Order: sequence, then C-alpha cells, then structure tokens
Amino acid sequence: MTAYAWPAIFALVVWWASTGLVLFLDGLPRRTFPRSMIGASVVAAAAIAGVVASRDNATAAGAYLAFSCGVLAWGWHEMSFLMGYVTGPRRTACRRGCGGWPHFVHAVQAILHHEIAILATAAVLVALTWGAPNPVAAWTFVLLWLMRVSAKLNLFLGVRNPGIEFLPPHLGYLASYFRQRACNALFPFSLAATVAVLAWLVGGASAVQASAFETTAFGLLAALVALGVLEHVFLVWPWPVAKLWSWSFRSRGSVDDVGTGPAAIAKRCAP
Repeated sequence: MTAYAWPAIFALVVWWASTGLVLFLDGLPRRTFPRSMIGASVVAAAAIAGVVASRDNATAAGAYLAFSCGVLAWGWHEMSFLMGYVTGPRRTACRRGCGGWPHFVHAVQAILHHEIAILATAAVLVALTWGAPNPVAAWTFVLLWLMRVSAKLNLFLGVRNPGIEFLPPHLGYLASYFRQRACNALFPFSLAATVAVLAWLVGGASAVQASAFETTAFGLLAALVALGVLEHVFLVWPWPVAKLWSWSFRSRGSVDDVGTGPAAIAKRCAP
C-alpha cells in the first residue's frame, strides 16, 4: 500500500502548500508583487531545468522530481494571473444584464493572455519531454490546465459555490463573469470526464506489470486528478472551501465591507 500512499500524500501536500503560498503572497501589499514575481520566475526557470534533468530518469525519484517541476511551472502562471500581471485585454467588470455570446466573449477577453501563456508553456514542456522516458512534468501541467478550464467553464455557467473569496481585490471585476446557481448542464459531464481520467490513471498505477516508475508516476497524476474531482465537487457543495487555506488569507485585508470587493461586484453585475 505504501507504493500508492506516498505519491498520494506527496501530491496532496504539494497541491495544498503551493496553493496556499500563492494566495498568501497575493494577499500581501502590491508593492511586494515585483519581488514575488522575480522569485517565482527564478523558481519557474529552475523547474524547466528540472524537467530537462528528469526527462530521461524513469525512476520513482525522477517521477517525483518531474511532478514537482510541473506544479512549480504551473504556480508561476497562477501567481502572474492573481497578481494581475498576465490576465487579459479586458480588465473591467461586465455590465449588469450582459448575457449570451457577448458575455462569453467578454469573459474570454478577461483571461485571454493568461490562457495563451499557459498554452505556450504546455507546448514547451511537451516539446522538451516528447519521446522521453519520463514525461510526467508535461502530463502534470496539461492535466492541471484541463481541470482548470473545466472549472472556469462551470464558474461561467454557474455553480453553487463559485469561490469569489479567492479573488484578490484588484481582480474583483472577474466576479462579474461568475454565476451563482445550484448547478449547470455542463457540470455532470465535467465531473464524469474527470472521474473517467482518474479511473484510467488508477488502473495504470495498480497494474500488475507496472514498474516502480509507472506506479509512482500514475499514482502522482491520479492523486492530482482526484484533487481535481474534489475541486469540482466543492463547486456545488455549500461548504466554505477557503477554510482549507485560512492561514494564507491572513495576509489579505477585507474590502467587501465597503462594497468594493469581488462579492460586492458580483452582486451589482449579476444578470
């Protein structure tokens, strides 16, 4: 069992800690953002070097290293987005009553540069690991992107728990592109597809003929997708998910009390 438990524990800790660190840094005064981004860029460069170093290392240790590098590369994009450096050409809230295709176009414009940057990084990671014995870094990054795209589409269409509290004040306008409702027609298909990928990865990790590398690699990716399933469930489960990272929000002041935060903007701009 330890062959399966350690990858799951490792993925959980890395996911929870890296998310919390990004949220904590994003909650600090904006004057600290340049230093944070410089540090994140150094870490991302080291992660790319780690991808190159691990791509020919088809061992359990190589899988852990590649997985970590994939998550660190993803973290740079999360930080650059939440700090407002790489978002999109539209940086204003949608007007009240805007709906249909125009509303979708506006939502895409709000995150367009971020998505292009992610796709460019994914292409680099896939190119670096193409045909290599250890492509775990690329798989990690691509899976994170696919799960995030699914979550964003569901946030746009409407879920019970859109997680507006995760938006920093300077990105409060993004709340106007979220919709709060019990569920939406896409959600069951998103959840089913994620569970299907999880089942396939679990099958790869538990296969009798799997090597130590394959067990670890599939185990790490399965744990990551399992967390993606959990994140999707949180979208429709009325539970304060932010409590999982309560420590990271201590760096952030509250602005909703004066009606200028994400929650207030979402109420004013709701269809």
